[in-house]
Amino acid sequence: MGKLNVQKLKETLKYLESKQRELKRQDQNDVRSLESMIKYLKKDMMEQHNLAEHHQLIKQEIKDTESFIENVKNIIKINS
Repeated sequence: MGKLNVQKLKETLKYLESKQRELKRQDQNDVRSLESMIKYLKKDMMEQHNLAEHHQLIKQEIKDTESFIENVKNIIKINS
């Protein structure tokens, strides 16, 4: 298992959380661009930080952003 850059992961997670909050606030408006950005962020986080090495089920849970965020928080906590 490679060393995790926890600080960089924390920063990326904060950005993902802000976009998720923004998506929730949009409610009925056209949210496709936000959804695309969130999907890209999650995929990028998976690749950049090799999150699958730190959490076996994270790939299966990537579609649920709330679960993904909680899993990343747990990864950060374990590696801090």
